[in-house]
Amino acid sequence: MQKNKKLVKKQKYRYIRLFTFLGLVAVLSLQAAWIYNTYMLIRNNIQKDCCEVVEKTLENEMVIRMDNLPEGSQVIGGEVNDTIKPLTYFCENLSNMGREISMVRIDSIASALLKEYSIESNFVVCTMNPQNDSILQVSKKENLSLWGVIKSEPFLIKSDSTEAVQLLLINPYKVFFERMGLLMIASFIMLVLVIGCIIYQIKVIIYQKKVAKLREDFSYAMIHDMKTPLSSIMMCSDALNDEKIESMPELKKSFLGVVKSETVHLLKLINRLLTISKLENDKLTMVKEKVKLEPMLERIRETFKAKSTKPLHFTLNLQAKEVNADKEYLEEAVYNLVDNAVKYSKDEGEVEIEITSECSGGYSCIKVRDNGIGFSEEDKRKIFDKFERGSAIKSSRLGKVAGFGLGLNYVYRVMEAHGGTVTASSVVGKFSEFTLYMPASEEEDTENKMIDGKQN
Repeated sequence: MQKNKKLVKKQKYRYIRLFTFLGLVAVLSLQAAWIYNTYMLIRNNIQKDCCEVVEKTLENEMVIRMDNLPEGSQVIGGEVNDTIKPLTYFCENLSNMGREISMVRIDSIASALLKEYSIESNFVVCTMNPQNDSILQVSKKENLSLWGVIKSEPFLIKSDSTEAVQLLLINPYKVFFERMGLLMIASFIMLVLVIGCIIYQIKVIIYQKKVAKLREDFSYAMIHDMKTPLSSIMMCSDALNDEKIESMPELKKSFLGVVKSETVHLLKLINRLLTISKLENDKLTMVKEKVKLEPMLERIRETFKAKSTKPLHFTLNLQAKEVNADKEYLEEAVYNLVDNAVKYSKDEGEVEIEITSECSGGYSCIKVRDNGIGFSEEDKRKIFDKFERGSAIKSSRLGKVAGFGLGLNYVYRVMEAHGGTVTASSVVGKFSEFTLYMPASEEEDTENKMIDGKQN
């Protein structure tokens, strides 16, 4: 059943990725079609403008040629159709009279007209044979084989369709950009937004998968961590209900001790959850006081020596004897670090835990160092996150390491509430070291400076 659920979830995410990809392709295709159609529309408009420029250029150039005609000269027309216009006969007759087209004048007139049409581009005006597309004359030398040339329709200047005038725009990209600039910018912004939304959607899906996995791991850890003390309490309760227990006071006392111990353990777990919730919502107030470190650390040491199944060796090096902190939460934070040192210790050998304290740079520091399995740089980035337990999360399902993944998050939140922080360093297979930083009181800072002065 569980396997089927996982398969359904996997297929669901696969379909989401597929539909996301298809949606992106559809959006990009629509955008590409929109831009292409706009490009073709602008290109056709430019080509139409070029045709008008050619006709007006020939009209203006023809007027200049006609000014020098002898009096009484006549220009004979002919049959007009879609391709042969009256201007064609005028140009042809003028050429027959020895008044040939001047390519220099044509180029100058076309240049002025193109500016009127807001077309700023290199261009060439040429005479050509429409029947075989051969070039007869050009107004100037340009590379006519460049990609992207826009050509006007050939305008016939001979009625037998053997010669025509054509305008060629060379590399008219500036014109396209000016006319499509806003569209390109809008398309780019839209593309960025679409890609951004898809990336955000992917992040949300990944986050949801992560949350689901964390929830599953948390549920497993919570059940595992609560089942043991509850089983112990139930077993002791059954034993205490037995009438024979009254005749065995020492055993009764032992069972009551177990019930109390396991109840305290459960209460601590619940309080830890509540504390983290309050810290996240800024509803927890730290009651700071002078906390003597040695008695607090001795209590923690005795607690772990009594309950640990592994040999423990504690080393205390306390240069700072007191810190300004909330006693209850600080003790719980250090307890969590020692608990992690024991949990994530090596399978064989003695667990060595070194706790040092000092006051430096306006901060009281407590360092907890162990000789455990350590953690990688990748794990270091997430060990302070809620429900994260680094590399231990891989072994938690095998029952090797139990816990909620709240301990280090609790430590981080408590230090944050104190106005301090916590740092971590480690070498895999060698050691882990956590340093708690808390703002020192003025008195602590002054005492520390005096000690430093004496040492110097």
